[in-house]
Amino acid sequence: MEIKYLGHSAFYIKSKNARVVFDPFDPSMVGLPLKKMEADVVCVSHDHNDHNFVDGVEGNPYVISGPGEYEVKGVKVTGIPSFHDDAGGKDRGRNSIYLVEVEDVFVCHLGDLGHKLTDNQLKGLEKVDVLLIPVGGFYTIDSKAANEVIAQIEPKMVIPMHFRPAKTSKPVFDKLGSLDDFLKEMGETPRYEKSLTVNKNDFVEEQVSLVVLEPYQ
Repeated sequence: MEIKYLGHSAFYIKSKNARVVFDPFDPSMVGLPLKKMEADVVCVSHDHNDHNFVDGVEGNPYVISGPGEYEVKGVKVTGIPSFHDDAGGKDRGRNSIYLVEVEDVFVCHLGDLGHKLTDNQLKGLEKVDVLLIPVGGFYTIDSKAANEVIAQIEPKMVIPMHFRPAKTSKPVFDKLGSLDDFLKEMGETPRYEKSLTVNKNDFVEEQVSLVVLEPYQ
């Protein structure tokens, strides 16, 4: 299974049988290019233009935009309800967490999660291999809260997203923390990769590995 980071909170996963895109963004809003990708499934965490630009994905994909259980071309997707803020959705509304099982690897995309997880939410996240987590704060959990959520979920691998990029002047990013803020909070040296190929046998060590993916553009 191959994982590529498309920028912001968007990711592309390719397996033998299916292709999945998480949270495609509108380039005109975000100020970053969105690589044209074909997909079989698109998972949308919430209905904001920097996460729901389904028209930017080719291939007539099946769109998942809320909680529930789904299966498309052998890919199992579980949507778990959560909130975009720490006020029960009063400030920014609802958010969906997605747990996707691809080739026996469990990938969790937290969307724009705005709070630490409840016991009920954690019950659905007991098998996470790869965690895609927002770390920039303001719109989502910040680097400190992200570290706490990682401790809650106990994934095998962590890939940060939704932080202030170096190459955009769009105001949507002005209040976001940087990737360095998160890395300092974690206190670990990450691996830097252009893309990532993983399989179940890669996840044998007890220690969490931290990977920073370069945007595929």
